[in-house]
Amino acid sequence: MEATRTLGFDLDEREMTRSAISAIRIVFGVLGALALAIGIALLVWPGRTLVVGAALVGIYFAIAGVVRIAVGIFGSALSGGLRTLTIIFGLFMLLAGVVLLRNLEASTAILLVIMAIAIGIGWIIDGIMALVESGKAASRGWAITYGIIGIVAGVFVISAPGVSAAFFVLLNAIVFVILGVVGLVRAFTFGRGVVEA
Repeated sequence: MEATRTLGFDLDEREMTRSAISAIRIVFGVLGALALAIGIALLVWPGRTLVVGAALVGIYFAIAGVVRIAVGIFGSALSGGLRTLTIIFGLFMLLAGVVLLRNLEASTAILLVIMAIAIGIGWIIDGIMALVESGKAASRGWAITYGIIGIVAGVFVISAPGVSAAFFVLLNAIVFVILGVVGLVRAFTFGRGVVEA
């Protein structure tokens, strides 16, 4: 973790303006709410086709990628290293979303493998970003929790792409709900000590 601090990749709320903290909190909140909504939708409609699940996940990764790219481009309060890393990972997430959305008509077996790989890569990237951004923030524990859950879920999904569609959709729903809740908690806890001071 010391290496990431030296390179300037962490999100240190003590070095940010209130508007920068608010912007980061909004990003965490939007992505958390979106993940929670997708998780709930997948839990409520488990009998829907795998294509619906792939579309929801593709939309999530596309939006999350665009948001991360925008933060990297317009996040003037962030270090150059973190901005670059955010843009690169945002592009990967956007690509994963596009791959999912462009292959909705593929056969279920192929779609399941594509979906598993894209979701796994997306969760690993999102988890790595959360760990890298954790820095010295007071909400560091939540960021680390979010990152570990994302990485573990991503590795599991990539290692078992042949699981049944129903279990896969249910697994995605549960992970999205957990990531959504943790993301919302991060949104409310990030920079709280600085803003209140």
